This record gives sequence, structure tokens and C-alpha cells, in this order.
Amino acid sequence: MSQPAFAGLIAPEALAARLGNENLVILDIRTAADGGREAFEAGHIPGAVHSDYAADGWRAKVGNAPGMLPAAVHLAALAGRLGIRPHDDVVIVPAGTAPTDFAAAARVYWTLKFIGHGQQAILDGGFRGWTSDAQRPVETGPSRPKAAPPYPVVAQQHLRSTTDATLIASRSKQASLVDARGPSYFEGREKAAEATRGGHIPGAIPRDYAGAFEPGTGRLKPRAELEQLFASVPQGPAISYCNTGHSAAANWFVLSELLGREEVALYDGSMTDWTQDPERPVATGPAG
Repeated sequence: MSQPAFAGLIAPEALAARLGNENLVILDIRTAADGGREAFEAGHIPGAVHSDYAADGWRAKVGNAPGMLPAAVHLAALAGRLGIRPHDDVVIVPAGTAPTDFAAAARVYWTLKFIGHGQQAILDGGFRGWTSDAQRPVETGPSRPKAAPPYPVVAQQHLRSTTDATLIASRSKQASLVDARGPSYFEGREKAAEATRGGHIPGAIPRDYAGAFEPGTGRLKPRAELEQLFASVPQGPAISYCNTGHSAAANWFVLSELLGREEVALYDGSMTDWTQDPERPVATGPAG
């Protein structure tokens, strides 16, 4: 399956050439950790609108699991409030300071793709990458999204793995489970606060998402290095998970949108959801 014409990463130069386009929505998702709305108003890409990834409800707490996909009616209203229409090209702009803010952009990207939007990209290097060249314009002031009706959601269920589907994959080995967390979480020496047990889903392949990034930056490594990093993930269906569906979104993005793997899904509930039922198996220690 070929990727849409507008998908994956977009270079700052390519975005600069498109500033002012009628169907372009630039979505700055900086959170309080990166200065949030105040940082946005102090400087952003011309024409950008602000949506705080943490505060605007891109993820929802369901039961004890804090990173679940929100209800379709909420996502429709959120996309509409941000001025996103079905045929718009959306560029998602993280802070560009660390892997975790890229993961936020990847989760927003996945969410837009899930609701049926076909044209979105992440700005390579984020806002920090944009401002690395003093010649690129920056404007100040509040966010002014264009009014748009609620987005006409057409859910792409194949992009999401439910708990039941993940359990079946674990037992049948019909899909590879890719754990995006670091060794302490994978091995069970540490766990998320909302998880009832430490460890990993049996049979999972550890692939710490931070390894996909250039050290000390929010920029991904070159494609050849990403190919090598994910070479141990067999071809075929794969399910990316972590603690809350955040860092797993980065692995999903690399596998699906950059490396072109087919049938890659995100388990948004991840370990915080998985461990709510004591009957679901959890393994500890290094990968077997």
C-alpha cells in the first residue's frame, strides 16, 4: 500500500515554501513542559494554531488507563475547533527538544489518521529545527484557528489494536508485539503508576523508542539506521505498545510511515490497560 502524497516527515524548507497555502493547517502542540501557550504566543511558525497535546484531550483516561483513544465525538469537535477540514494538509509541530515530544506529535498524527484524515506530516526537527535558521519567519501572538465544522470521522479501526486483539496476537503469534519502553519497564523493575504489575506482554520484542533518535535531540536517525534498528521485528503484522500509548506512537510512526511496513497497529491502552485484568499474562526479565 503506497503512502499518501503528504505523509511522514516534512522538512522545514518544504514547509516554508508552503506558508500561506489555503489548505495548510500548522498545528503547534507544545505543552506546559515546553512553555505551552505562553511559548507559542512568544513565537511560532506563521499561521500556526496551538493545541496543547496534554491539555486538549488528544488522549483520554478510561478507567485506570490514562492514554486511551478519546470518543469520536470529542475528536470530531477537537479537529473542527482547530480548523481541520478533510482535504487540508496538516503539519504537526512538536517542540523538537526530545524524543518524548516527537512521540506526542506521532500520537496526534496517528489520531488524525485514525479518524480518517489522509494528509498529515510531522515537521522534522520541530519548532527548534525551524528556528535553527534565523532566516525562517516567526510570528507572535495568540492562536487564531479558522472555524470549521466537526470533523466527519470515518474510523480506521485497523490502525488500533484493542486489548482482546493484542491478547490474541500474543497467544497466536500472528503479529509481532513491539515494546517501546526502556529495559527497566520491559523487565519489570519499574512500572507506570497506573499499571498493576511490572513487566511486558509475553513474546514482545523490546525496542526502546529513544534509540530511534539522534542523542540529545528530537530528530530521528537516518532511514538506514532506522531500518537496522527495527530489523529484528519480523515482516508482517505488528502491534506497538508502551505504558500509555505515547512512546509507542513513535515506534508506530517509524515502522508504518517511514519504513512503509503494512499492518502496523497501535495499542493505545498499552500496559496500564493490559494489567487491569489479573488474568492477562505479564512476563518479567529480559526478552527470551
